[in-house]
Amino acid sequence: MSPVGILFLLFLLVPLVEIYFLIKVGNVIGAVPTIALVVFTALLGAMLLRFQGLVTLTRSRQVLAQGQVPALEMLEGVLLVFAGALLLTPGFVTDAIGFVFLVPPLRQALIRWFLSKSEFRAQQFGDSSRPHRSGHHTIEGEYHRDDE
Repeated sequence: MSPVGILFLLFLLVPLVEIYFLIKVGNVIGAVPTIALVVFTALLGAMLLRFQGLVTLTRSRQVLAQGQVPALEMLEGVLLVFAGALLLTPGFVTDAIGFVFLVPPLRQALIRWFLSKSEFRAQQFGDSSRPHRSGHHTIEGEYHRDDE
């Protein structure tokens, strides 16, 4: 099945599953408590998302300060954006998946699993066998201006 077909299927199935569970929960606890629960999970998710985003941003700054690329932190940021979208979508199934993405060990394990299954391979450019003074790299070049 093509990626477009999968997205179309998800676009149809996710709302149907969410409506099903909202009706089931509403029958058990009532309509107003169900709506309150959906709003509560969205607010709680937004607060946790903000906290996790700040933690990830701080970690990425620390990694950058060490002169490394914050690849894992960037991928975590992508998952946090996805978690935010899921948490703001009304429903219990999307909220559950969104909350899973907010747990750092689960999020990092998911990223590592995805990277192990993908064809992505990190490449290092330059001569890594030669140590650089104070971790700085100098790139020499020439340029000219075409203002005229």
